[in-house]
Amino acid sequence: MAFLDPSRPIATCEAPSCDGCPVADSVHCHFRPVELGHFLLICVPGFLVGGAGVLAVGLGPLLVWLGLIVAFFGFVEIRVMCSHCPHYAEEGATLGCWANHGSPKLWRYRPGPMSTAETVVFIGGLVVVWGYPLGFFVAGGLWSLLGLYVLVNAGFFATLKMFLCSQCMNFACPLNSVPQHVRSVFWERNPRVGTAWKSAPPRNR
Repeated sequence: MAFLDPSRPIATCEAPSCDGCPVADSVHCHFRPVELGHFLLICVPGFLVGGAGVLAVGLGPLLVWLGLIVAFFGFVEIRVMCSHCPHYAEEGATLGCWANHGSPKLWRYRPGPMSTAETVVFIGGLVVVWGYPLGFFVAGGLWSLLGLYVLVNAGFFATLKMFLCSQCMNFACPLNSVPQHVRSVFWERNPRVGTAWKSAPPRNR
């Protein structure tokens, strides 16, 4: 799926146009290649370092890790987290966002917050994916590589939270940090999304 036309409202938005949108500078409704490039630039180094540490032990463990990465980010994450994002409501069989570009949309769009179970699965998946290489660093005595792995991933998550999660329209994601007053304005222009959030159990909001 190509990136959305920045001059047209997203599928869930009921505004006639994007002109004068009060949250245009606060929420990234229309993802661009530059956001995808930014995400890959901060994300890929950690996987390269982790892959180097796992490969030092053997090709088999590396293939297992790659399988976990594809399974989680290509399918599990899409179900438990991405299917709650307004971007998931767009036409097309694959996502065109900055974090999961090209991933298949196998499930229906489900506006509103993630359930407790979905949150546990999502966070657990992140722990498994990023925690997998740690044992191999220790087993191989790769302490310098371990330090680099921790450093680049700390930088990744800090940058993610500061520059991308702070403007992402998937408010369901546990990493999302868009202020509540901005969310309220967004919901006014996307009433289907707002209704789903307001009708959800308090514990899941």
